Amino acid sequence: MILDAARLSLANLFASETRSVFWKVLGLTILVLVGLWFALRGAFMAFLFPWLTGFFPDLPDWAGWLAFLFAILAGIGLALMLALLLSPVTALIAGLFLDDVADVIEKRDYPKDAPGTAMPLGPAMASSIKFLGVVILGNIVALLLLFIPGVNLVAFFLVNGYLLGREFFEFAAMRSRSPDEARLFRAEHASTVFLGGLVIALFLAIPIVNLLTPLFAAGMMVHLHKLVSAKDPGLRA
Repeated sequence: MILDAARLSLANLFASETRSVFWKVLGLTILVLVGLWFALRGAFMAFLFPWLTGFFPDLPDWAGWLAFLFAILAGIGLALMLALLLSPVTALIAGLFLDDVADVIEKRDYPKDAPGTAMPLGPAMASSIKFLGVVILGNIVALLLLFIPGVNLVAFFLVNGYLLGREFFEFAAMRSRSPDEARLFRAEHASTVFLGGLVIALFLAIPIVNLLTPLFAAGMMVHLHKLVSAKDPGLRA
């Protein structure tokens, strides 16, 4: 069931129906990162750079190239810092389009089921920020355990598996259930949801590819929710 959901979600990433979502996420991510780079560089040159040069007031004129070189190095440093923000920014932006992915999957793969209800923009933004917080929290916990031999890698998968599985399964479930019903349904199938979360955590651990984690996770959990619901008539959405 879990592998089927993962396989279907992977196929969905490259489907023509969801390609537009991918380009939206990629384009907005690049736009935000470029904007951040210019903003941070402008702030550095306007405030921090004059403060640093104040420590060397008596430099000769010929040493002006040092300031130019320092500015270039600072720009490179800012670019590297933005590279670290690439995954969180992508997660935040992709969170706004998760319902688009879910809509495509439900209409194409489950046409006989009642269509799910997408979250309004406000709750969608809140959910996106919440997901970002979950990812950051999970990795902070894993980072704290980094120096414990034999625990760090296991901690990464366990923490992220639990948090990602919970958040994305409830997202999928709340498209056709109330929040309380979605949480109850997730609790009823906690082990399945956790194993699904481990698959998402594995996807998250792959460099570059992990930029697609929110889209993959949303698609996988929509499929998993549908498959679990089909086997649990008493709690079917």
